[in-house]
Amino acid sequence: MLGKDKKSSSESPPNGTAMSTQSTPTSGKTTPTPSIKEEKIQDGKVPDDSSKLRTFLSILKRFIGVTDIAAARFSLPAQLMEPIPNLEYWHYLDRPETFVAIGDSEEPLGRMLGCLRFWFTKDLKYVHGKPCKPYNSTLGEFFRCQWEIEDSVPSPLGEETKAVSQQTVAAPATGSTKGKPVKVSYITEQTSHHPPVSAYYVDCPDKGISACGYDQLSAKFSGTSVKVTAGVYNKGIFVTLHQRDNEEYQMTHPTAYLGGFLRGNLYVTVADTCYVTCPKTNLKVILHYLEEGYFGKTQNKVEGVIYKCADVEKDNTTRIKDVPDKDILGRIEGVWTDRVYFTYGSADFKKVPEKDRVLLVDVNPLRPVPKICPPDEHQLPNESQRFWNGVTESIKAKQFNAATSKKQELEERQRERAAERKAQQKEWQPRFFTQATETGGKPHLTEEGKAAMQGLHDGDWRIELPAEFGAI
Repeated sequence: MLGKDKKSSSESPPNGTAMSTQSTPTSGKTTPTPSIKEEKIQDGKVPDDSSKLRTFLSILKRFIGVTDIAAARFSLPAQLMEPIPNLEYWHYLDRPETFVAIGDSEEPLGRMLGCLRFWFTKDLKYVHGKPCKPYNSTLGEFFRCQWEIEDSVPSPLGEETKAVSQQTVAAPATGSTKGKPVKVSYITEQTSHHPPVSAYYVDCPDKGISACGYDQLSAKFSGTSVKVTAGVYNKGIFVTLHQRDNEEYQMTHPTAYLGGFLRGNLYVTVADTCYVTCPKTNLKVILHYLEEGYFGKTQNKVEGVIYKCADVEKDNTTRIKDVPDKDILGRIEGVWTDRVYFTYGSADFKKVPEKDRVLLVDVNPLRPVPKICPPDEHQLPNESQRFWNGVTESIKAKQFNAATSKKQELEERQRERAAERKAQQKEWQPRFFTQATETGGKPHLTEEGKAAMQGLHDGDWRIELPAEFGAI
């Protein structure tokens, strides 16, 4: 579903919108940037949503026809932005308890359903909130945090009291954590500036589960909406169940749209097909998000199928209707902003009695779980909250002109550092991840990255200054 974009300090389109993206590796060329006249707003006066929207739309209109406005460089005035760094705002752990429960079921089908439950709860900010525009990330900027939650989510298949024939790997040998607190640690770093890419890593040692991936997006404005797609390095979310013989799941991001410009009320819709695959169990999910209805009425409907492949890595099926009934284990249907259900077998969902439909997730009562961030005294200068603190404080104080000036100073420093590296023919190296990008879409932690994650697990926020800053 929505994919996060951790972009460079030069702003691109609405970030809180979306899914993933598509940018091609830079070849030294940059997309021409239309000139933008910055609208000043009186300090102490908060712009209303309609004013923000008009200003934002006037900027977007200058990018009609631009292939990828995510690769364009332009600076948005501070009054159009939310006072939060992009690396902090954007993650896939709005409900971390669903993430840690992915591997709990003894059945491959149960674990796949666990992945889907996580999938439909990871972006609650789009279900209950409005799209917003955080600060774009600067090169070398990073964010780390942790969640402490209770391991209390039941299996999607209900009570599992006996071994089943589908079981493919042994149950974890460690003691149960059910009903006990567990920690989920997270780190993300802006690894590339052109194209803008960030790497992230999630780990819960208590449950033997981790996840990683790259965030990168491509965006195009049509005149009425912004289309956001996954970038070439954004291959989706990769989840690994370490206590189940490293069983891995890949979840790809669908295309999303930011609409509502003409009506003055921004909203996110999804209209695409995405996939969840597991090579070890050869299970695959095809999820199809339906387009808007007539007259632009948002449906937010999703339907899908879970089926068994002979070899999931060679399976090229892209449409639900092309999956043979004999291979289907169950169907998914519902509204991703409301309730999503699962039914066993190949029968059409509408023909299955309501009493036989399994509620996979109801997002109505769910809200994002607060994260635990490092204390101010343990944050480095390039750590997101501290790096953007001056801008954040000015926006909160409604000093928008001061916020815009401070934001532009940070952007200019990043350009200066980039020019210095270019003059020295020096290539930027990420600190916490081994490469700026990986062709397979799976970033790997460096030794410093592993140490930072271990510190989070141990409750030790201390971390050494980097050898070099990318934007300071």
